[in-house]
Amino acid sequence: MQYFCTLFNQNYLARGLIMIESLLAHCPNALIYVFAFDNHTYDYLNSLKNDKIKVIALADFEDEELLKAKKNRTITEYCWTATSSTLLYLFKNYQLPQCTYLDADLYFFHNPEILIHELHHNKSVLITEHRYTPKYDTSKKTGKFCVQFMTFKNDENGITALEWWRKQCLNWCYARFEEGKFGDQKYLDDWETRFPFVQILQHLGGGVAPWNIQQYDLQENDYVLHDSGQSLPLVFYHFHYVKFYDQFLELGRYKLSREVITKIYKPYIQKLLDKEKSLPQSWNVNGKTKYPFSWKFLLVQFKRWLKGVNYLYSWKQWHQL
Repeated sequence: MQYFCTLFNQNYLARGLIMIESLLAHCPNALIYVFAFDNHTYDYLNSLKNDKIKVIALADFEDEELLKAKKNRTITEYCWTATSSTLLYLFKNYQLPQCTYLDADLYFFHNPEILIHELHHNKSVLITEHRYTPKYDTSKKTGKFCVQFMTFKNDENGITALEWWRKQCLNWCYARFEEGKFGDQKYLDDWETRFPFVQILQHLGGGVAPWNIQQYDLQENDYVLHDSGQSLPLVFYHFHYVKFYDQFLELGRYKLSREVITKIYKPYIQKLLDKEKSLPQSWNVNGKTKYPFSWKFLLVQFKRWLKGVNYLYSWKQWHQL
């Protein structure tokens, strides 16, 4: 059995569901624990009656220290604050031998066991680098590593790293760069030296994202990537910054080839739209999430257009791609 965990609220429900479906399709021995960050999400996930999905309510998970931090964090910042605590909760209450944390906006194209198996017997933590394309490298502000796919063993070393990380995040975890900190992930920058039991993922098919996809060429069959002369499977893609508006779809500020858009993004966006249509009608469906269209939004897009990077599509344009 491979154990995973994730967390999300109603706004990310469709993405979380698609991520879980892709995981279970490629990793049939997976069991995933979902920390539901609102009652709607908790109720809906329980209604699925899927024995591969274990749902945990906030009321069962939150402790006094988390609730104190929650008072001065946005929902995004609070999710970041809570990541380390989810793993500690599972190790304490379910005695899992190890667990892999997943961001809700990932999508799996192959079995992630090939990544988890990199974790050597004498190591306790597996982390993934951003591997930024040089022109997009913001590691000095946002961190060398990405909290998107992390495996921890339930041993003394794994618990030590998690408790240290939790303490830092409870003290400070905000969506801004300040005094060498950014959210929860800038804390990982020195883990290679701080913790000798930390291992960095080497497989280049894990951690593929809009900030590094420019380094790869997609081949024809089965989402195979070609990088520096070697071919390897695309294990998962991180669909960062995909946003829906009433009239537009935005894919972010990173350069994406037409091939990447048509082969990777289009199928994912369609799955996301279909999933949102299947949710209760009162849940803001049809892919129109709550991002307001404003003059400020137009100004941001105009600045991107001046820089030659603007992945904003009307729905008509998108469907014609």
